[in-house]
Amino acid sequence: MKTAEAREAVAAAYRELGRRGLIVGSAGNVSVRTRKGMAITPSGGNPDRARPSDVVPVTLEGVASGDGTPSSEWAMHAAIYKTKPDAGCIVHTHADACTALACLNEGLPPFHYMVLAFGGGDVRCAPYVTFGTQALADLAADALIDRTACLLANHGMIVCGRDVAGAMSNAVLLETLCRQYLLARSAGTPRLRNDEDIAAARERFKSYGPQPNRK
Repeated sequence: MKTAEAREAVAAAYRELGRRGLIVGSAGNVSVRTRKGMAITPSGGNPDRARPSDVVPVTLEGVASGDGTPSSEWAMHAAIYKTKPDAGCIVHTHADACTALACLNEGLPPFHYMVLAFGGGDVRCAPYVTFGTQALADLAADALIDRTACLLANHGMIVCGRDVAGAMSNAVLLETLCRQYLLARSAGTPRLRNDEDIAAARERFKSYGPQPNRK
């Protein structure tokens, strides 16, 4: 995506995540891949006041264009783009349910078949390290191998998608599933699905959603 278009897309997504309550204040960031790297929300940004001009173009090595300062988590976004060529957008938030589960240092297990929407039978939780570090970037990229979502221990969540719509959808879905899982745990012990159930659901997912017209 061209840089100007990416800046507009990032600002719009940032505002929408704020409107939905998934990002509060500066607790989260959004990026879109560009031809030269990515466009990412600024350090200390606020979704309520997000403008395309605030979004910072930056290479995957951290060289920013213009006067803006990229998000402190730019390295985490860069690491994911480097390891996931099909990722076009990344969303990181401290959404309530995701963060609550991450603070238990637990991933999201196969309590519901929709967990498969992220690429596997669970959503992993990356170990805790200091925010904004290369160590966190590497751990997040590892937790996202064969997945489009992961939790970050004592921190929050991060998801990716082929485009902005896909990443936004994944962010909303992950927060919803984490909330449902925590609700189920508050009422008892959720019954997790076994490998057979997961395999059957995975097969069904092959025909899930709109299908091409068949004669």
